Amino acid sequence: MSGPAAGSKAAEASPGVLLAYVTVPDAAGDGADALRLARSLVERGLAAGVNIVPGVASVYRWRGEVREARERVLLAQVTARAFAAFCEAVSAAHPHVVPCVLGLSVAAGHGPFVRWICENSAPPA
Repeated sequence: MSGPAAGSKAAEASPGVLLAYVTVPDAAGDGADALRLARSLVERGLAAGVNIVPGVASVYRWRGEVREARERVLLAQVTARAFAAFCEAVSAAHPHVVPCVLGLSVAAGHGPFVRWICENSAPPA
């Protein structure tokens, strides 16, 4: 987002706003899958915005084995009311059987930014 915001509050309570944490495999190292998923989530109005963090090395246990993978992290701004549809969309597009998707409650945020999230992340009609 760019441009000044008139009458903005430095911080305000943000009930109903989540920061969604999602990991996406990046075996090719080009981030194409992460970008495709992020664009889809924003285009569908499920996330107001998505930041893609490259260069993540993950170590995890799956089916009794410790594994390592190159991944990218998506940090998405999502409303709580859109989160179920957000999860469904990630699961449908994700190559893992159990994709990493967490919705972290936001305690407070910059007022205009919080309102922008609420205006741009909604469940399907």
